Amino acid sequence: MTILPLDPRANDSPEALTRFLGECRALARQRAHPQLVSISLEVNALDPLAVLESIFEPSERHFYVERPSDGFALAGAEAVVHFESRGDARFQDCQQFIDRTLANTLAVGDLNSAFGGPHFFHAFAFAPEAEDAEPFPPASVFVPRWQVATRDGRTTAVANVLIQADEAVDGLAHRVWRAREKFTSFDYAEPDFPGDGAGRQVAVKEVGAEQGYERAVSTAVQRIRRGEFKKIVLARAKDLVAEQPFHPLRVLNGLRQRFGDCYAFSVANGAGHSMIGASPERLLKVRGGQLVTEALAGSARRGQSASEDAALGGQLLRSEKDLAEHEYVVSAIARRLAAIGVHFGQPARPTLRRLANVQHLHTPLQAGMPESVRLLDVLQRLHPTPAVGGSPREAAVPCIRGLEGFARGLYAGALGWVDARGEGEFFVALRSALVSQNTARLYAGAGIVEGSDPRKEFQETELKFSALLDALMK
Repeated sequence: MTILPLDPRANDSPEALTRFLGECRALARQRAHPQLVSISLEVNALDPLAVLESIFEPSERHFYVERPSDGFALAGAEAVVHFESRGDARFQDCQQFIDRTLANTLAVGDLNSAFGGPHFFHAFAFAPEAEDAEPFPPASVFVPRWQVATRDGRTTAVANVLIQADEAVDGLAHRVWRAREKFTSFDYAEPDFPGDGAGRQVAVKEVGAEQGYERAVSTAVQRIRRGEFKKIVLARAKDLVAEQPFHPLRVLNGLRQRFGDCYAFSVANGAGHSMIGASPERLLKVRGGQLVTEALAGSARRGQSASEDAALGGQLLRSEKDLAEHEYVVSAIARRLAAIGVHFGQPARPTLRRLANVQHLHTPLQAGMPESVRLLDVLQRLHPTPAVGGSPREAAVPCIRGLEGFARGLYAGALGWVDARGEGEFFVALRSALVSQNTARLYAGAGIVEGSDPRKEFQETELKFSALLDALMK
């Protein structure tokens, strides 16, 4: 990536910005390759979700994620460049796309501000191949035309434009200028959510046969006892139909308000489908040379009183079944990353991670990031973790599709971003729904080990469904 000094006069008028983009066009001619020009500007405090609401188009890609407890929110809309891949090489393919794009990127402006510079937004499905009619490919990545982000109270707006060697830059300059004016004096007009399906439920239907989940759990436990694998994660799906279309960003707003410790997210494919949810699980974060990941496995409901809540949490901390399930996840993460030179210290005993409606066993893990290892290298090693796949992965994961009876798509996949410095963050697409028009497919799963009881696992998934159902129907 080439970092250009931005002439302060380029911010004086659309004409000055046109001249600057003309200089970028000259570089495109010189290099005989289109140039991605990324212009970053620190602006007054904005709500990125409100900005995304104002420019939302069902026919455009978008990526939104917010984690209030970590003090950040990030929105990107409209793809200026994008790439798709499939198969076992999908992570390497996406890294090569990043490298090719950055080799022809000109970055200017406040690059040291929060989320400055170009960002590559990724959506990796659970499986490396897609089945017919799945709305998202196994791997997709795009750089947004417009990006707004906040971290710790600072807001950065980014405009990304692709300059061809014969580009007519006048129209691009005026478009960027209008966006600059909007971001510097944003009008929080009430969004229009026409025909929103909230509160107009028609039907909720289980995907698959009645009691199919409990039978699948029973079958899985039998196979565990035969020694085929130690753990497998099995999910359920429900189809919700409403009288009117859902608006994914209205649902998202409800999720971010309720689940401040989770990643509230929406990923749209530009063809009318959005994957929305509130995920409790970070997959990895790379920042300042440090890699942060975590194990999150083993669940219990929240209590109605402080005493009941503490009792349920204590039972979870003493549960042999849940502790064994959690240990599978911790051991698998450490083993997979040790193979590429990432080593964690001895992890502490798991603690409780309490969310609005459920509590989990949680172990944070941190290590130095080797210079020769890149973020997507780590992601390829981690995904899917035993928390969403099973252990051993090679034995358990191939059995999931047959036991569940539906394609997961992005559910339990890896969503996140990589910036121009190679840093970024990914989370697991859990507690989520695939929304299109007036339909929503909801997903929830549970880890199955030798001590699993089919009825209790069913009840655990019901608990996980409830939060998303509430958000969709309010």
